[in-house]
Amino acid sequence: MNGRRQALLLLAPAFVVLALLVGLPQGLMFEASLGQRSVHGGIEHGASAANYVRAFEPLYLTIFARSVWLAVVTTAVTLLLAYPVAYWLALVVPARRRNALLALIVLPFWTSFLVRMYAWVFLLRSEGLINMTLHALGLPALDLLYTPTAVLIGQVYGEVPFMVLPLYVALERLDRTLLEAAADLGASPRRTFWSVTFPLTLPGIVAGSVLVFIPSLGAYIAPDLLGGAKSVFIGNLIQNQFAIARDVPFGAALSFLLSALVLLLLVVLKRPLQAARLA
Repeated sequence: MNGRRQALLLLAPAFVVLALLVGLPQGLMFEASLGQRSVHGGIEHGASAANYVRAFEPLYLTIFARSVWLAVVTTAVTLLLAYPVAYWLALVVPARRRNALLALIVLPFWTSFLVRMYAWVFLLRSEGLINMTLHALGLPALDLLYTPTAVLIGQVYGEVPFMVLPLYVALERLDRTLLEAAADLGASPRRTFWSVTFPLTLPGIVAGSVLVFIPSLGAYIAPDLLGGAKSVFIGNLIQNQFAIARDVPFGAALSFLLSALVLLLLVVLKRPLQAARLA
């Protein structure tokens, strides 16, 4: 009993922080979502579910679906790009060089994400570096900026480090003797990878996928700067409700539904995630 009480006392500060930084804001947001927009853009508090009914209109459901698709594709592409990099860092690069290369991977975090997205604007625009290079090579220019492809490029660029690092940790902890045993038993490098390496790195894949998928679901900087008015995602929609339309209750309802969607996905995937960690 004393041990349980001590554990609760140790966890109490964490619960207080979660209640203040997560529970209280979510409660205030839910309370605001039940109101209506006033004439002057404020909140008329009430107990109406009209904003939630509005959120399920086909237009907003399409935006939700587009945002989920962006998060899924971003996660898949970052995994395909990050796995070879993490494999190379963990199993090929000499140990004395790994820290320097890992520092290069996290180096972009030293610069604001907003600034990095503006850099991509200069790269992808009609007179940008990419099209200037194509012109110098005698190739036709590409319409890159303000397209879904540009949004995907920006998201993948911003999220790749969050996939590389968990994968690197999983691969770096890999027992090399298992790979040697598979080779001694006659397994080809491809068979060794799919039968030994890949299953043992599932926890890293799961962790990286969660770290990439959740922020990609509510992304708004990359869609706003690289997608323009042609690409509306849930993050942009919520931001516009607060900053432009001044419809705080509807923006709060969309925000609460987005949070609920993330929690629902985590609950649904809880058992598969646990199975991957234990694999």
